[in-house]
Amino acid sequence: MSSSICWRCLSTTSPQPLRHGALGSRFPNSLPALAFSTTTSFQFPLPPKKSSGVKVTHRKGEKSLVIKKSKKQVENRARRPAPGERRALRKRIVLSNVNALEVQGLQNMDVENMFDRRLEGQVLRLPGPIVDQLRAVEAFKPTQSWGLFQSPGTLMRRETVDMGKMIAEMSGQEGSRKTVRRVLVGEKGSGKSMILLQAMTMAFLKGWTVINLPEAQDITIGHTPYQPLPSSSPTSYIQPAYLANLLRTLPTANPHLSTLQFSQPSATDLPIPIPPNISLARLASLGASDPEIAHPIFNLLISDLLSPGRPPIFLGLDGLAHAMQPGTGYTAPNLKPIHPHDLMILDWYFNFLSGKQKLPNGGIVMAATSQSNAPKVPSLDLALSDLEGPIMTRAGQVIPKKERNPFVRYDERVLDVLQKEKGVQVQRLQGLSKEEARGLMEYWAKSGMVRERVSEGFVGEKWAISGGGVVGELERAVVRMRV
Repeated sequence: MSSSICWRCLSTTSPQPLRHGALGSRFPNSLPALAFSTTTSFQFPLPPKKSSGVKVTHRKGEKSLVIKKSKKQVENRARRPAPGERRALRKRIVLSNVNALEVQGLQNMDVENMFDRRLEGQVLRLPGPIVDQLRAVEAFKPTQSWGLFQSPGTLMRRETVDMGKMIAEMSGQEGSRKTVRRVLVGEKGSGKSMILLQAMTMAFLKGWTVINLPEAQDITIGHTPYQPLPSSSPTSYIQPAYLANLLRTLPTANPHLSTLQFSQPSATDLPIPIPPNISLARLASLGASDPEIAHPIFNLLISDLLSPGRPPIFLGLDGLAHAMQPGTGYTAPNLKPIHPHDLMILDWYFNFLSGKQKLPNGGIVMAATSQSNAPKVPSLDLALSDLEGPIMTRAGQVIPKKERNPFVRYDERVLDVLQKEKGVQVQRLQGLSKEEARGLMEYWAKSGMVRERVSEGFVGEKWAISGGGVVGELERAVVRMRV
């Protein structure tokens, strides 16, 4: 059947665009044409926003005040620490533990056995009165493990016996007492502070006068009041509060001062009159009562202790590097850091260490270095290396002494103090021998701190782990380490 519309009519008729009406009338279910877009159209509307209930309209140019709800502050009911409470807690020393086992047959250290070679490698108990004196001079350190045992004891190592023999010989001489100037060096945990404590213990047993500067960092860190010393050239600085505290500890640490009377002629330039026939303990208490008069009283007391017929003196200092660094925490009027040797108390100590000032009645001037808390001081390292010379290790290795570095500026004041020509000695502490380590482990086992059997293999294993018997590492490997 042929179509009613011929092909010629279709070719001559111009096409016309379709309208929406016509399309909608013909196809009612069809959708309207939309504009092209790359975004996806939402099939469901967004949820309506929550209104606060109050409709606030702002006009252009007007400012509105918006007050936010303040959150409820939680009240801190914790008590703030009192002044000095944190420091006291940080430096708290516990010297006994009632839960530790009592070691049977433990001997006390006395003037008879402190240089006995037969006791080398054994632990001796510190006598009760000596413990109080050591606490007064702050010889105990918070890092030492005194609180693990029932009573404080110390190991008689080879260096301890040598020290006891030297102190006994110096105490027995009359009229020709010598002065020993020594610096203790060694790696971390080798027992430098412990040797210093043992030397002070033996000095107390022999009736010496002990003056200890427990931590050089406390002097140089800048935490105590200071003031320039009048009529001093070059300018020296005193620390009245530190001197008063030092004078306060002297009568407790040295009970024999109460039996010694002040024999020096009374000076006229003192701020207070000195009563006649006053004891040295009472004189120290007068200086401790008022920091303003602590410096002249300290000089007066030292001049009397250096007079003929007085007991020998032991001077101790721990943390030597802090006293040898280029500057301190104190500032001079020209806004430059004050040199540690410009502080009166350190300059007084270094005069005895260098031999510039003598000890007429003999004594020991001992300083200990620290490897756990010490600044890097090239001048001190060079001076100690010159004094010690080449170092021979346990493995037989020779470490040569240090040479001057032309690119490093050295402090001549430090090098002038530590000179071999002035009689300054260096004693290097190394690890314990296996016999000394075994004696120390047996003491720990008797106190209940070691569960294993102290056999030859156990001693050798722990001795090797601790780097050849380093005391601090040995204690960490045996007592403190738990698997």
